[in-house]
Amino acid sequence: MTGPDHSSLKRILGFGFAIAVAFGGTIGVGILRLPGEVAAHVGSVPLLALVWLAGGAYATLGAMSVAELVTMMPAAGGFYVYARRAFGPRFALLVGFNDWAVQSLAIAYAAFAAADFLGELVPALAGHGQAVALAVVGLGTLVHSFGLRVGSRTQNAISVLVALSLIGLMLACFAVTPPAAAVVAAPPPRSGIALAAALLAALRLVLVAYDGWYSSIYFAEETVDAVRSVPRAMIGSAILTTALYLLINAGLLHALTLSGLAAAKLPVVEAARVLLPGGAATLVAAISLCVVLSLLNATLLMAPRILYALGRDGLLPRRTAWVSRGGTPAVALAATSAAAALAVGSGTFEQIIDASALLFVLNYLTAYLALMRLRRREPAAERPFRVPGYPWTTTVVLLGSLAYVVLAVLDDPRTGLAAGLTLAAVGAVSWWVAGRRSGDGATASPG
Repeated sequence: MTGPDHSSLKRILGFGFAIAVAFGGTIGVGILRLPGEVAAHVGSVPLLALVWLAGGAYATLGAMSVAELVTMMPAAGGFYVYARRAFGPRFALLVGFNDWAVQSLAIAYAAFAAADFLGELVPALAGHGQAVALAVVGLGTLVHSFGLRVGSRTQNAISVLVALSLIGLMLACFAVTPPAAAVVAAPPPRSGIALAAALLAALRLVLVAYDGWYSSIYFAEETVDAVRSVPRAMIGSAILTTALYLLINAGLLHALTLSGLAAAKLPVVEAARVLLPGGAATLVAAISLCVVLSLLNATLLMAPRILYALGRDGLLPRRTAWVSRGGTPAVALAATSAAAALAVGSGTFEQIIDASALLFVLNYLTAYLALMRLRRREPAAERPFRVPGYPWTTTVVLLGSLAYVVLAVLDDPRTGLAAGLTLAAVGAVSWWVAGRRSGDGATASPG
């Protein structure tokens, strides 16, 4: 009688989870505040709709490009897997470490945000943000320690709750008439260079709101019929998220008008005040808590699978790839939770969080470049899904990602410097680890 296999993940996830984790990894607190900033930049309803549609198109085209890669390589590890096959293990290790570091910081950020919203709902917790955030990370880790079924069902439930809450709130906005006090001066009209600059600034914000459409790729190895389910989930969630974001903006426009939306720092709070003058803070805090818990749960699921893949391929100690009876990469989960707790405990990661969005776009770039390289180098490789309109569609998102990086650095050189230093540190660590593993005689499995 053989014992349980502690080296393999369990293929038990379905299409519903793939959609839920992609949705949960995308919808963040940003969508609750960004519509006001975007409206202030563009100054008109048609342009507002245009930039949100453009962001959705960017996410959908990106999902199509990555879908080809995931059907070629339906394995755990995310962007690392594609970089390894296209560019080799040393560069892939850098991609994997960068991905894991950014995801760990996202867990810390989500935990801090959850602590803030819990403080709104339970006043006794207010003022204890760091301790509550650590408790949130610990509780999330405990949930996932019970196994993949518990973690995946938690994600399904929270994602449904988030979707219903946001849709319900926005539909309720159409039932109210905005008060006269909400009407303020409209944003000034722009043209020429000023309009182009405003549109680019708005698009940068919108692209941040769509980040996360790729979340289901980390579970390709655990998804039943991943070759069909993961591409459908990525592309479908990008389209559904676009529809939800348009609904959110439409509801906010009805409740606040364009001028009121552009003037609101927290437009969802202002809309809630129109609906429930006495309970707006509680309503928004409850919805926001659901949103950040969905993001935190999804990220706690994703990040350990990066370390698992690195360990299985021999780029980290083999014990990193140890899988519990319930299907959780337990050692990788512990390392991820420890990194997130360290970030929470330091209390100094805010600027790195700003830089993390910039660092993650670099992962997009590596995926698109990997796709182009593999198309040239392995033209006969099996590709169950092929990008429609290739190479033009992939070129569009590649150039869009490059433009995002350049504009972000020009707009905020300090964040660009922080991103560069973080990437340099990650690169130094990954290069050192790669050297030690090769010196120890470790070899990676074929890509």
